Amino acid sequence: MTATLIDGKAFAARVRDEVAKGVAALKRDHGITPGLAVVLVGEDPASQVYVRNKGKQTIEAGMASFEHKLADTTPEADLLALVEKLNGDPAVHGILVQLPLPDHVDESKVLAAIDPAKDVDGFHVLNVGLLGTGQKAMVPCTPLGCLMMLRDHLGSLSGKNAVVVGRSNIVGKPMAQLLLGDSCTVTIAHSRTQDLAEVCRRADILVAAVGRPQMIPGDWVKPGATVIDVGINRIPAPEKGEGKTRLVGDVDFDSAREVAGAITPVPGGVGPMTIACLLANTLTACCRANGLAEPEGLTA
Repeated sequence: MTATLIDGKAFAARVRDEVAKGVAALKRDHGITPGLAVVLVGEDPASQVYVRNKGKQTIEAGMASFEHKLADTTPEADLLALVEKLNGDPAVHGILVQLPLPDHVDESKVLAAIDPAKDVDGFHVLNVGLLGTGQKAMVPCTPLGCLMMLRDHLGSLSGKNAVVVGRSNIVGKPMAQLLLGDSCTVTIAHSRTQDLAEVCRRADILVAAVGRPQMIPGDWVKPGATVIDVGINRIPAPEKGEGKTRLVGDVDFDSAREVAGAITPVPGGVGPMTIACLLANTLTACCRANGLAEPEGLTA
C-alpha cells in the first residue's frame, strides 16, 4: 500500500481563495478591509523571506498589509510602543511579531502586549487559555492548518486515536487541544515518553512536531494511519553536490508512505498552510471586531 499524498500547496490555495472571497464580501457589503500588520526585528534571512511572502499573499487576498521592519538594536521599549500603537489602530485587525526576537528583547513580554483579539498567531496567554478550555480563541496557524487538512481528508475525527509527538507551545500543545475539541482520544508524546514507537503505532492520526529529521520510521506507523508531518529540517544532500542540502520532515517519508493511509510531504505539506491560516485568522479577527458572522470552514 502506498499512502495518499495530502497536498498542502493545493489545499492552501483553496484556503487563500476562500479568504479572498470573504475579504471581497466585507469590502462590498460593509466597506471594511481587513488589515494585517507584521513586525520584523533584525536581519534574519529566513524571517525576511517569510515576512516578504506574508506581505505578498496578504495583498493578493485583498487585505491591507502593514510591514514594520526594525533594526536588531531596537530597544524593547520601542517595540512595545509600536505594538501598543498597532493595538489602537482600527485599520489593523491582525498583529504578528515575527519570531525569534533579538536576545535583549523579552519575547514573552512582547507577545503579552498584543491585543488578544488581534493576536492572529494565537500565542497570547489568554488565547491559549481560551483554546484549552474549549472557548472561542485565536488559534495558532500551523495546528489550525493541520486540523483543516485532517477534516478535509477524514471527515469526522470523532473517536479516533491521535498521537501528537512534540509538546511545544506553538504546535504540540494547541494541536492536542484542537484534536480533543474534535472528540479524538489524544496522547501527547515527547522525548521522555517510554516506548515511543509503540505509542505511535496505536495512532489513527499521527502528528509529528519535534524538529528532529526523520526520527519516526515507517515501522512506527499504524497501517492505514493518517500522518501529518510538521517538521521542516535541512540535512546534507551530497547527491546534489558538495555543500548542498535538502528539506525533510520529522517522519522518514519513504518508509512511512508504504504503511500509512495518507501522509503530508515535506516540503509541500503543512508548510504552505501556515500563511494561509494566518490570512484566515486575520479575516476571522476582522469579522469578530465588527460583530459579523465568521467565515465558515476557516476556523476551529
